[in-house]
Amino acid sequence: MKTSNGARVRALILTLFCALGVVVAPAKDKPPVQYQITIPTPPDYSAFDWLQGQWAGKTIANSPPGEEELSVSSDLNKHFLIFRGTLSLAATPTVPATKESWLGILSPHPDGNGFVLRKFSSTGFITRYRLTVNEPELELSPEGGDSPPPGWLFRLTWARTGPGELTETVQAAPPGKAFFDYYAAKLTRVPPPKTPPPAPAPAPAPAPAPPTK
Repeated sequence: MKTSNGARVRALILTLFCALGVVVAPAKDKPPVQYQITIPTPPDYSAFDWLQGQWAGKTIANSPPGEEELSVSSDLNKHFLIFRGTLSLAATPTVPATKESWLGILSPHPDGNGFVLRKFSSTGFITRYRLTVNEPELELSPEGGDSPPPGWLFRLTWARTGPGELTETVQAAPPGKAFFDYYAAKLTRVPPPKTPPPAPAPAPAPAPAPPTK
């Protein structure tokens, strides 16, 4: 007696389900695998404690007249230090006037020696500096960058000169030339804004007069 096509299909489906049951059943007994990325420990930025905050000042003698502001703060769970600065310098016989704002991100240097500051400028340049701590100074040396000023090099020093006071010294080297003293500025710490006292609570409303009889 011949088996009908329907019976053959049903037998094939039953055989397939049995095979799948044999394969899938052991997988149900395995616990789910959890993948975890180890988060690095925040770097030690204690050498920059004195620098964090708001600063403002002007250039000093033998420098182009100008003004400068700087702010430094930690961010992203203290894994990075964020620098923000503005600079305005008058023109000199050798250098045109400068007006720049910039953002910097500080992190440990990949080679484990010192730190690296990536600086993003309103001029469109992206430069990179190795920052070395040499108390009471922080020294920044050029290390190229994604889009540095063609041929130009800059190096600078932040020196703590007193409580709430620092001096910034900047040197520049034109293409193929030696470094020269570009400018120096004296900055002082800007105190945080005072928190206004809380507004006095409103006086309670007078109690209603008792009804007259």
